[in-house]
Amino acid sequence: MTIPDIELETPRLILRPPRLDDFDAWASFMDAGDYLRYIGGPQPRSVAWRGLMSVIGSWAALGYGFFSVYEKSSGRWVGRLGPWQPEGWPGTEVGWGIVESEGGKGYGTEGAAAATDWAFEHLGWSEVIHTIDADNGPSKAVAAKLGSRYLRQDRLPAPADMEVEVWGQTREEWRARRRSGAVA
Repeated sequence: MTIPDIELETPRLILRPPRLDDFDAWASFMDAGDYLRYIGGPQPRSVAWRGLMSVIGSWAALGYGFFSVYEKSSGRWVGRLGPWQPEGWPGTEVGWGIVESEGGKGYGTEGAAAATDWAFEHLGWSEVIHTIDADNGPSKAVAAKLGSRYLRQDRLPAPADMEVEVWGQTREEWRARRRSGAVA
């Protein structure tokens, strides 16, 4: 098992599989900000370590997982996003999490659009979903900008064990929106 050598580029971002040297930024992200209430709450470094290792393991075993997101202009790590489907997950997800200081700049939408293109093209997924806490208005706005719509209620498996809204769209819907220029 090896981690694919992948790098996606958008106008403002670089997306690549996480590496061990991302850990300090990853751990800071997972321990700061009120928005973390939507993804299970703040995590101490030891739990953030396990999370990063889980994502790196997903890349090694499955050939996909969250990307580390870097801002081109500064070279700074600004979040993690991309394809994700742990055991028991409600579907083939493209999720996102951008550091709080960079919120509102459109990085989540820009990066998630690139990750969705990649998931449909390289993973052969027929649908992409986004699992969103019912109170998370900013993530619902990102999902809507991507062209996704509310599909259903579902439950994330343990350890999250929480009810979520599932938003999403099919590959055909995504491609039609991309052709029409309706998605960033």
